[in-house]
Amino acid sequence: MSTITPATSRSPFHKNFYVANSMEIFERLAWYGFFTLSSLYMTSPVSQGGLGLNDQERGFLQGMIPFLLYLLPVITGALADRYGYRRMFLIAFCIMCPAYFLLGQVHGFWSFCAVFLAVAVGAACFKPVVVGTIGRTTDDSNRGLGFGVFYTMVNVGGFLGPLVAGYVRAISWDMVFLMSSFWIFLNFIPAIFLYKDTEHHEGGSDQRSLHQVLLETQEVLGNGRLALLVVPAIIGIMIAAKGGISYTQYFIAMAGWLGLNFLWSVLNKSGHQQHWYQQGIRIGNAQFVIYLLIMTGFWTIYNQLFITLPLYIRDFVDTTDLVLLIGKYSPTALDFLAAVNAEQLTAVLPGLAAKLGPYADTQLMEQLRLELVNYKVMPPLEQLQSGLQALHAGQISAAQLAANWSQAYRQVNPEYIVNLDFGAVVLLQIAISTYVQRWKALPVLVMGTLVLSLSLWMAGLSNALLFGGVSVCMAVFVFALGEMIASPKSQEYVAAIAPKRKTAMFMGYYFVSMALGNLFAGLLSGWSYTVLARQMHQPMLMWSLFGGIGVITSVALLVFNLRLKKAVQGFAVAV
Repeated sequence: MSTITPATSRSPFHKNFYVANSMEIFERLAWYGFFTLSSLYMTSPVSQGGLGLNDQERGFLQGMIPFLLYLLPVITGALADRYGYRRMFLIAFCIMCPAYFLLGQVHGFWSFCAVFLAVAVGAACFKPVVVGTIGRTTDDSNRGLGFGVFYTMVNVGGFLGPLVAGYVRAISWDMVFLMSSFWIFLNFIPAIFLYKDTEHHEGGSDQRSLHQVLLETQEVLGNGRLALLVVPAIIGIMIAAKGGISYTQYFIAMAGWLGLNFLWSVLNKSGHQQHWYQQGIRIGNAQFVIYLLIMTGFWTIYNQLFITLPLYIRDFVDTTDLVLLIGKYSPTALDFLAAVNAEQLTAVLPGLAAKLGPYADTQLMEQLRLELVNYKVMPPLEQLQSGLQALHAGQISAAQLAANWSQAYRQVNPEYIVNLDFGAVVLLQIAISTYVQRWKALPVLVMGTLVLSLSLWMAGLSNALLFGGVSVCMAVFVFALGEMIASPKSQEYVAAIAPKRKTAMFMGYYFVSMALGNLFAGLLSGWSYTVLARQMHQPMLMWSLFGGIGVITSVALLVFNLRLKKAVQGFAVAV
């Protein structure tokens, strides 16, 4: 009589599993410590230690650099498989450690862009290796738990990073970048002394050349002719976003480029197609490519939490109600959560008063308000006007006015409000994942995307509500719920539509949707914040745009899934 062994035993985790998770915490401390504050730093005036960029320049950087960060792991992952994980870890840290420090030392647009790109290259070397380590140090008995632990560590780093960075930026912006560099420096210790490449890592089963990686890309995404069509379009829209050409010129150029490619395909249709450039444009796995394009919409709105919401809170949301609420229960916490540099504020007030003079102009008042919020105070317009005019007339000193406003109109740091998302994920992700696992991936993914859209509309309304601080906190919490519902299911759905025996390969290319989402998130953020929020003074219109993208993404997912089911049913009937 045979016995059945209960499937309750779980393999212990390899030492490298714990080392990799530890390194992930510190890498996320560095990245989110900088990236969550990046919008504030880039747009803060030079007098306050920022770069003084406009929102279009900010959007260009926040779109292009993360776009490359999520594309490069296709290559860096293959290099790690060939030359060893430990070596790639050390290369990543050697790039990122000085690059994070240099971010705070360069002040020109292109010099900052170059150093930011170096950070992205280092992160692209790190990302596939740490995920690969988790995959290789787990098996069927503990893989689910292993990746659950890893995702939690990601959010632990994401939660702590902005807290530390938000605190040290009250000292100086240089300290933000010094701390990010310090976190990466700490990772040299486990990488050198604790992490060991196993035999499977060194000369193991995966020895793909870069040529093989490119061939694999053709199978999944499309051939070289498709890349030739798409890459110039992406480069062109980056140039347009930077202001190198107008969007009208871009669309005219792209229409001509499409026509030229179509004509070239027709001319070579019946000819000998020996070379790649003579082939027709071919998509790899069409269903998967369509899914990636749809999910681009999801990641476009997801990234607004980090690149647009901090600016919106700083410029348009009065968090005085939140300050009063925190002060009621923990007055000492205000020195951490709503710190105001009174010296900087004192230094800037005379200049603002000189701009205003004895007469008030509505447009000028709005401009002065947007300058003042960089110093973390937001007095009502009538108080702003009367205070600056009193200073201009010599009725009050700049130091006294700064002290008054620092007490009465101080604001909570935007990065701390955004950080509620990471805190909620750390506390609730496992419970929510357990609750929604009973349902299929697609309906849950659609529901989560719609929740994200709802949260963005809630954020837009916080500008007009009396309790703006509390309402925007609620919006961030709802956003976190949508993220926890949708994000894990978006990858689970890949497993459902990918060809059998190639699920892992398709999961790797899922990052293309995140890359495109980061690109369009940055470009749309830069344009919409400049035009809709600041020039038209309609921030709700901006959030409606992003919320609408989420709704369109949800509808597209439903249609895609319906057509996919019909295709599968039709294939079954034919067989």
